[in-house]
Amino acid sequence: MKLRDAIEHYVAWRQAHGVKFLTARNLLRQFLQHADGDAGCDAVTCAQVQAFLAGTGPVTRHRENKHYALAGFWRYAISRGHALSSPLPESERRPPLQAPPHIYSRDQLQRLFDPDHIDNALQGSRQLDPATFRTLLLMLYGAGLRFGEATALTLFDVDTAEAILTIRDTKFQKSRLVPVGPQLAGILDAHLSVRPVKGVAESATSFLLANRDGTRLASSTVQAAFDRLRCVADVHGRAGGRKNPRLHDLRHTFAVHRLIAWYRQGADVQRLLPALSTYLGHSDLEGTKVYMTMTPDLLAQASLLFARYAGGGSDARP
Repeated sequence: MKLRDAIEHYVAWRQAHGVKFLTARNLLRQFLQHADGDAGCDAVTCAQVQAFLAGTGPVTRHRENKHYALAGFWRYAISRGHALSSPLPESERRPPLQAPPHIYSRDQLQRLFDPDHIDNALQGSRQLDPATFRTLLLMLYGAGLRFGEATALTLFDVDTAEAILTIRDTKFQKSRLVPVGPQLAGILDAHLSVRPVKGVAESATSFLLANRDGTRLASSTVQAAFDRLRCVADVHGRAGGRKNPRLHDLRHTFAVHRLIAWYRQGADVQRLLPALSTYLGHSDLEGTKVYMTMTPDLLAQASLLFARYAGGGSDARP
């Protein structure tokens, strides 16, 4: 099979399994500028791969993405009999490890959600309303949503009576139902009654979280507001972690706090992990298991549970 055709078959196979695969698809198609797409997969040389990876300086995330895309394709090609071996270098330099996500403390969350701090951070803002911004932050933490999921919600997607959010066409091209707690449901209900959208005709397809003119929240606008809020609320990273905690870290914090709560309740966390994975919209458990070793508090709770089990405590889990 021609290299070009094998790449397209691989892309279709990955997307058929529910992955958008857009970045890797584009990288693989770019690789055809360095190799003959009309030749067979085994005609690709190590020199062509090296030219595509390129550079002798520090390893960047982009180079790692290119290597990852090629490695996945060649595993597929070899397994399907399109290639006999991989032309990728046997050893590939790795970029420096990224700092782990920041897990906000309860005190930090209180300061971030403080209406006075939010008002101060948004002084002079023409589009982003403080109440809308606060509702967004509470949703990212309270429901563990991705930023794009929260800002894509329409009025039709929110059922406050049943406390259910409908998340459509997510990162892995799937939709899911997300139940929320009564406190967050109440916050959403209050937001719906006082939405700061003026002079705009609304319908079921209007955005739940919108700018004052009814348009969807822009990530650049919200990120700039969050950067100001962190300064106003005096929220910083920890030694050995991220210097500047991110908006996305609210989602990570939700997951870790949920696990800690389960451990404290003596729940069977391993059994509950698939439920958390589904709730978060992960494609598999690997994306959820990373939270198991993220904070000292979480490890401490896990150790206490194991100690109770090892000691034969009445509330131990097998």
